[in-house]
Order: sequence, then structure tokens, then C-alpha cells
Amino acid sequence: MNASPLTLPSARPLGRQDYKTLSLAALGGALEFYDFIIFVFFAVVLGKLFFPPSMPDWLSQLQTYGIFAAGYLARPLGGIVMAHFGDLFGRKRMFTLSIVLMALPTLAMGMLPTYHDIGIAAPLLLLTLRILQGAAIGGEVPGAWVFVAEHAPSRHTGFACGVITSGLTVGILLGSLIATAINMAFSQQQIAEWAWRVPFLIGGVFGLVAMQLRQWLHETPVFAEMKARKKLSRELPLKTVLKQHKTGVALSMFLTWFLAIAIVVAILMAPAYLQKQFSILPVDSLRANSLAVIALSFGCLVAGWLSDRIGSGFTLIGGSLLLGVSSHLFYSIMAQDSSQLYPLYTLLGFSVGIVGAVPLVMVRVFPAAVRFSGLSFSYNVAYAFAGGLTPVLLSLWLKYDAMAPSYYLMVQCLIGLAAGIYLLLREKGGILAETIDQP
Repeated sequence: MNASPLTLPSARPLGRQDYKTLSLAALGGALEFYDFIIFVFFAVVLGKLFFPPSMPDWLSQLQTYGIFAAGYLARPLGGIVMAHFGDLFGRKRMFTLSIVLMALPTLAMGMLPTYHDIGIAAPLLLLTLRILQGAAIGGEVPGAWVFVAEHAPSRHTGFACGVITSGLTVGILLGSLIATAINMAFSQQQIAEWAWRVPFLIGGVFGLVAMQLRQWLHETPVFAEMKARKKLSRELPLKTVLKQHKTGVALSMFLTWFLAIAIVVAILMAPAYLQKQFSILPVDSLRANSLAVIALSFGCLVAGWLSDRIGSGFTLIGGSLLLGVSSHLFYSIMAQDSSQLYPLYTLLGFSVGIVGAVPLVMVRVFPAAVRFSGLSFSYNVAYAFAGGLTPVLLSLWLKYDAMAPSYYLMVQCLIGLAAGIYLLLREKGGILAETIDQP
């Protein structure tokens, strides 16, 4: 893509307005991801409240997790629709809409009548709200990456995307901390009676606050320039993506698979695994998980910063090797000596931070006119499959080998390593040399 005469200056440092944009975008992303993830921390309670009392516990839990999974399955549709309008009418509008679509259903969840009150309508309403949440997060994550990438100077784009990814992980930590606080402050009977509603009501308020904060954001300079020069996509953006950018879609999907499995296995599934396989107390596994998420947030910033300095190829190669080694050390040593839980899990969490290097690649492989649609389609479709299949595959594998999570992560590291080598060759060939701020 040839440079435009109106190309924004890419050599400037991050300014005050850049930091404001990054802070508001990351804070909104953290609050929105809290809304999406808080459901899983109260799945046991929800299963008892929203399904018939006569239903076996395992079946009510299965259906509750099915409702949780519906949020992931709704991500592609929501992401594709919002990305379509984001490419045609503006990034900021969809960036604001996504947080409204998340805040209102979360608030409504906190006020839902239970099965005891309205019968079968209760789980159906819960499912509907969960689907709306999934649609919202499908537009939020790709939208946030595109938004900050097109605001930041090109030599800091990786760091900007890393800040957003870090903010999303803070949302997971916030959910964990509030869930822990609710369980410490109230008895299980109080939680079942009314206190389970509190985190959802808090999430709804969080979302409305984040929506107000985003009113301070401005449309991206890249989109504004495309609109002024009438360079917006003349056909359905997704059609252009699938017809002209198949390589970009494939690369983005592979990297999303790598990102999703690293998060799901090492962060979301690990606490339950530690409790079941190594008899770690729940309080210890959750504390260690909190440390790992903090380290993950920092690791995302480091990965984004390194991508700007040494390139995405070298960063992914080094990060994939570090993740492979740290995951093997974590699972193999924990099988023999659980006293090393905290330092090993913290190292693993930091290593998972390599996912902070992924969004820079995805925003660069698609031209600005279809960037939102290309990134959103690739990311959400791949994440739906990876997020949905990983718990099932890993559960089956664990029946035969307690080290299954380690091996599974190391296989994914091979994907990251291969992608890094591929990117290194492309970067040397100048194929990814264009800057984000070219319309």
C-alpha cells in the first residue's frame, strides 16, 4: 500500500492525548470484560437458582455452563455486524455501542427473577441476556485494538494494543477479586438468596460509567481521513476481506487460536485443575491465579513494547519459547512440589503475556478500509472454536494424562513459533512495512 500524502506523522512520541485515549479505552475494556466474565464465578449458584430444584446438580451445572458458552458462540455474529458498521460509519460509534450492549444485559441479570418466580422463562431470559453479552464482547475487543492502533503513532502501535490487552486481563482480575469479596462477606445462604445479584449490578454500573467515559474519545484520524477522501469500502467489507485478504484471515485465526488457548488453559482453567489434580486449597489456587493475572497484564505491556522495538516476528518467537518452557516447568514441578505454586504460576502468567503481541499483527495485515471487519471476523470465529473446544478436549485428555495442560500449551507454542518465523520472513521482505496510520 502506497503512503498517502495525508499520512499522519508516525515518528512522533506518545503525547498527552494518546495516553488519555489509551487510558479511557483500556479502562472501558476492563470494565466490559468484567461484565462478560463475572458469570463464570457464580455458575454454581446460578445453576441452582435458574433450573428446577429436582434437576440433578450435574445437569443444572452443564446447562449453566452451556448458557455461559452461548456468549462465546454469539461473539462472531455480534463482532461481524458491529465491525461492518464500524468500517462504514466510524470506529467510535461501535466502540460506544458495544459497551451499552454489555452494560444493560449485565444490569438486567442482576434483577432477573429466578426459576422459583417465573419457571422456565428464567433460564430462557438468562440465555437471551448472555447472547447479548457475547455479541457485545465480539465487537468490543477487535474494536478496541483497531481504535487505539489508528490513534497511536505507528512506532508505538504495538504498545497501544498491548495496553488494551492488558486492560482486558485486568477485567478478569477484577471479577476474581469481587467474587472473592462476595464469598468472604456473605454466607452461602445469603449469596443464594440475594447477594449473587450484587456483582451483576456492580457490573452494570461499571458499564454505564465506562460509556460516559467514552464520550470523551474522538473518532480515529485514519477513519476521519478515509471518510473525507471518500476512501471507505465500496462493497460489503467482509466480502472484500474474504476475497482479497485470505492470508491475513488465516494468519489472524492461527494467532487467535494461540492467544485463546493460552488464556483459557493457563489462566481460566488452571485454578480448578490445581484443586483437583494436586489438592491445592481453593484459597491458595485463587490467590496464585490473581498473581498470575497481574503478571499477565504486565507481560502484555512488555510484549507490545517489544513488538515496536524488535518486530512481531522476534517477539513471538521468544515469547512462544518462554511460554513453552514455563508451562512445562509449572506443571511438572507442581506434580512433585506444590510449595513452588506462587513463583511458578506468576512466571507462567507473565509468559502468557506474549498474547499482547498478537493484536499488532492482526491490525497490520488488513488495510484500513476493511480493518475492523477483517480483524473481527478472524478473531471472533477462531476464538469461538478455540474457547468452546478447549475445555472439552482438555477434559478428555486429562482422563489419560495429568500433564495434558502442559502438552496442550506446548503444542500451541509451536503455532506461535511458526507464526513468528513466518512474520520474521515477511518483515525482512518488507511485506508488513506499511504503517497503521495509512488509510
